[in-house]
Amino acid sequence: MPSSSVTPATISEKILSAHCGRECRAGESVVCKVDAAMATDGSAPMAIDYFNKMGGKKLAEPQSMIFALDHYAPPDNPATVELQDRIRRFSEEQGNTLYDIGAGIGHQLMIERGHVKPGQLIVGADSHSVAYGAANVFATGVGSSDLAAVMLTGKLWFKVPESIRVTLTGKLPNGVDAKDIALEINRTLDPAEASYRTLEFQGDGAASLTFEERMLLTNMSTDAGAKAGVFAADATTTAYLNAGDDVGVAVHADKDAVYALDLNIDLDQLTPRLARPPVDGAAAEIVGIEQDLGTPVDMVYLGTCTGGRKSDLERALNVLRTGGTKHKRVQLIVTPASDRVYSDLATEGMLAEFIALGALVMTPGCGSCCGTCGTIPGNEKVVMSAANRNFTGRMGNAKARVYLASPEACAAAAITGEITDPRTFLEAQQ
Repeated sequence: MPSSSVTPATISEKILSAHCGRECRAGESVVCKVDAAMATDGSAPMAIDYFNKMGGKKLAEPQSMIFALDHYAPPDNPATVELQDRIRRFSEEQGNTLYDIGAGIGHQLMIERGHVKPGQLIVGADSHSVAYGAANVFATGVGSSDLAAVMLTGKLWFKVPESIRVTLTGKLPNGVDAKDIALEINRTLDPAEASYRTLEFQGDGAASLTFEERMLLTNMSTDAGAKAGVFAADATTTAYLNAGDDVGVAVHADKDAVYALDLNIDLDQLTPRLARPPVDGAAAEIVGIEQDLGTPVDMVYLGTCTGGRKSDLERALNVLRTGGTKHKRVQLIVTPASDRVYSDLATEGMLAEFIALGALVMTPGCGSCCGTCGTIPGNEKVVMSAANRNFTGRMGNAKARVYLASPEACAAAAITGEITDPRTFLEAQQ
């Protein structure tokens, strides 16, 4: 893949150009070869139905199709078990990769198990498939019918998106998290401005972030209304992916690439953020955490594809250790993002610490986040969640009130039983 083009190009334009076989620019429609595709037990059954209706007999690229049974882990009823068995039978026939119940969240597994390399084009039948953009990939969510087309042909059509340049400067202060960056972007950026555009992260602040922090930002690009989110590849990318000789093809934007919009965030000045529960169908209001201090909290949820990795849970536990104990009213739920995360927590003694604090540790997966299984909050209960979404009913109960915040802020609420600035505890450690 060339490092520069005849006409200056963004990362998205370069990757899509490489996969359609010609130079293309924002606004054009192209048909591209897809490097990998992912579906969950929430989307794969419908994709298989469409595949069959299209006359599909054999996957075009079995080695590039990944299924993850993560939304119903464990399944909640016999009908769900049958849907999962259909996926198992299909995968056995076709020879594609299947991650069964307990392996973890598909987005985590795609990165963790080596299915993602810089320069690739990847789709997933789940909106948070944009997370793979942290690896210098053009990744986006698609519907089950589009996924079936990829299953059948290995290709898909795209409208090449415009890009928004998100320049991050400075460095995150102690007690401020990548989640706070994502919430600030969602607070600042009008969804209409982000619609069908890529958030391209640049600047010294972007370079200072860990790979997992970058995953959070690309993951939540879709919650800002964007088509995709992407970082350039660097040493942090290569080290995290641990790809051996197959390091992919790094793609960087050209200096004079054209952007639809510029968004600048000074990380040095950023403070903890909070997404309030939506009211009457409106979007969640995002505020500084200081505006809601003292609000009683009944449940704290640590997990999901934004808050369930080892680093997320380690930061939360660091706050919990400072507090020493959990508030007696708070139900603390911990869901590792994968079985490997679960194993690492167990090996290093962190899982035992969570349990000693009274945490309920759940099967790796998505269940409690989307409310398909796992622990569901009661009526009128207030939840502090490390997840990416809090629309009404998201955790399985439309009468619960869900706030979104960083793992550190969630842990602080678990200690005090109310919304609390996590810096209160972290400053005590210094």
